[in-house]
This record gives sequence, structure tokens and C-alpha cells, in this order.
Amino acid sequence: MPFVYVVALVGALGGMLFGYDTGAISGAILYLKREFSLSSGLQEVVTSIALAGAVVGAAVGGPLADRYGRRRLIVVTAAMFVLGSFAAAATESVGWLIASRVFIGGAIGIASFVTPLYLSEIAPAAIRGALVSLNQVAVTIGILASYLVDYAFAYSGGWRWMFGIGALPAFALGAGILLMPSSPRWLMMQGRRPEARSAMQRICGTGDHNVDAELDHMTLNLTRQQAGFATLLQREFRMPLIIGVMLAALQQVTGINTVIYYAPTIFQFAGLGSAESAIFATLGVGIVNVVATLVALWLIDRVGRRPLLIVGEAGMALSLIALGFGFFWHGAHGATGWITAASLMAYVGFFAVGLGPVFWLIIAEIYPQRIRGLAMSLATLVNWGTNLVVALTFLSLIDLIGAATTFWLYAALTAAALLFTWALVPETKGKTLEEIESHWRAGGHPRTLQAKPA
Repeated sequence: MPFVYVVALVGALGGMLFGYDTGAISGAILYLKREFSLSSGLQEVVTSIALAGAVVGAAVGGPLADRYGRRRLIVVTAAMFVLGSFAAAATESVGWLIASRVFIGGAIGIASFVTPLYLSEIAPAAIRGALVSLNQVAVTIGILASYLVDYAFAYSGGWRWMFGIGALPAFALGAGILLMPSSPRWLMMQGRRPEARSAMQRICGTGDHNVDAELDHMTLNLTRQQAGFATLLQREFRMPLIIGVMLAALQQVTGINTVIYYAPTIFQFAGLGSAESAIFATLGVGIVNVVATLVALWLIDRVGRRPLLIVGEAGMALSLIALGFGFFWHGAHGATGWITAASLMAYVGFFAVGLGPVFWLIIAEIYPQRIRGLAMSLATLVNWGTNLVVALTFLSLIDLIGAATTFWLYAALTAAALLFTWALVPETKGKTLEEIESHWRAGGHPRTLQAKPA
């Protein structure tokens, strides 16, 4: 069993890269706008263009993951991160900068789904939640690391280092994943049972684990027929598709990435006037994000997925309401800047306990093997597409309706996410992926899928 943790730690480096390259631009853009005389419009393009690349990466990654395998695609993604980091660090023109950001975005889009996909398929059911959520811990560590690197090079204006350092974990991921086994479930889908058996034995050890019985269980739910996008609309796949796509959109319309991309700006809006105060507050957000995700990692296989989602979404909605009032009262009360900062950190903490890790875990669990790579790709595409819309409209919404009303709008959308979770999101704790698939094949309702007793 210990080897499965080694595999998970190596795979989770993909999540760290996802987080690092998402967050690094927040500090680098301050120096890029001076070096390349970027207008406000070009600053928005440079910041958000990676999201467009992520949409493309998510769209093409699913079929590639099903055709060539999860592990092989992770190797390719690591190479993309290395090349993209060096290209961004060496850029001498705005055009080259934008092109390198698109390329990095493509790697982010692929890594954001193929890493949890790989982890879900190598993890035993009893600890699958923790191992897949380890990827989200790595994402938050990557974001925090990007904030720290940005701060370390802030005084020297070393934006090239901010981008280039991202190549280091990419090298580690590429080298490490080459030593790891392929997904046994993907190998079975390709009809390669001897290799799948060898991979299972390596991951789980010899002990009391009945490898052949588990492979036989997989066989009952596998077909070698190639799945296409039309397959996703078949009756047995329709409900998990709806759940994954809706959670993908709802995770973003709650406004979380406005914090990741615009945290210093938000803190300055709230009255933390100096750049130093805003940067330190942003580091605080990064630390809260990591700590709360570690709490989720500890709880997710103990209390289940639904409770964390429900508590997290309820806490997010209340925090956003408080955040809105902080901006509504701004100027009338001297302490509103710090009240706003506290509300924002609470919002990030509740997200990191619920929607942050649980969304990626749920979409790695609920899809049948035949469509898992393709369906996760579609959900990730929706996630990044919604992320792009939210990132491009956040500042415009504040200009149009004010900061308070903007955050109250996000609170209303979070309440909608809470209602959706209550009505349709299943509990998958302790269930094997094959048991979940059998539930959908039998036409079961999401709420009748219950956690397996510990």
C-alpha cells in the first residue's frame, strides 16, 4: 500500500504546476506592464489569455487521455510546462508573451483534469478521496509558492524568474511520472490485462489484496469500443454528465478565481492602500487556501463528499454576503478594510474545504470508465470557459454595479450551487468506481447512491 502514496505524490506535482502557473501572473503583470508599456486592455489579455489556452487544452486532452493513456499525457504536459516556462521567461515582445501564455494555458487545461483522473484510477476506494484531493492540496501549494516567488523577486523586478522557476517542478513531474505505472483501469480498457495486473500488484502490493478479483470486477463494466462526444448523451451517462458539467460551472460562477487573479486589487478596493499591505494580505489568502485544503484532505474520506460541499457552499455564501456589506459600509466605519479582508479569507477557506477539492474528486469518480477521460475533459472545458468569463467580467461588474452588489451576486450564485448540491450531487465515499458505474447503469437516482459504511 505505501507505494500508492508515492504514485499520488508524484502525480500531484501536476496540480502544483497548475497552481503555480495560474498564480504567477498576478505579480509578474506589475512589471510586464512597465517593460512592454501594456495598456489596461493588453494587461487583461496577458492575464486571461492562459484561460483560453486552458479551454483548448481541456477540449483536446480528453480524447488524447483515452487514446494514449493518462500517464503518457502527464509526461507530455510536463514537457509543455517546461517549454512554456522558458518561453515566457525569455520573451522579448508582447506577441511572444501572449503566445507563451496560451501554450502554458494549454498545459494547465490538460493538467487540471488528467492528474485527478490518473489518481482516481490508481487509488483504492477507501482512500481515493484523500489521494485525489492531494492534487488540490498541490494546486493550493502551487498558488502560494507563486505568491512567495513573486514577492521574493518583487524588489528586483525579476519577472523572468517568476515565470522560469515554474520549469523546476515540471522537470520533477516529467522525470517522476516516467517511473510510475500506467492506470490499471486504462490498461484494462485497452485489453491489456497482464500489464494491468502487474500495475495493480505494484501499486497495491501483494499482501491480501485480490488483484484478479478486482480486475474481473473492472471487466464487467468495460468496453473497448471508442467513445465519442455523442456517447455522452446516452441515457446511462446523462445524469453524471449533468452533475459534472453543472458543478464545473458553479465552481467558477461563485467568483473564486476573482480572488486568485485580483486579490491585491480587491484588498486595495477595501482600503488596504499600500502595495505592501495588499501583498501580505494576498499571502494570507494563499496560506488559508493551503491549510483549509489540508483539512478537507483529512475529512473527505471520513465524513464524505456531500457534507463538505454543503458546509463549504453555505459558508461561502455567508462570507460573500459579509464581504458585500464590508464594501457597502466602506468609508463609514474605520474597520471595514480588515472586516472585508477577514470575510474574503473566510470565503477562500470555505471554498478550499468544499467546492475546491470536492469538485475535482466528484468528476473523477462519477463517470463510467468508457467515457471518463472524455467526460472529465468536457467538465474541465466548461470549468475553464466559465473561469474565463468570470475573469473578464469581474472588474467591469464592479464598475457597473459596484463591489458590494457584485459580491452579493456571487453569493446568490453560491446559494444556487448549494441547492443543486442538495438535490443532485451523490455521495461516493467508500464506493469503488465500478460500483458507481453500476448504479448509473441501473438507472439509479444520484441521491440513492449512498456512502459505503466504514
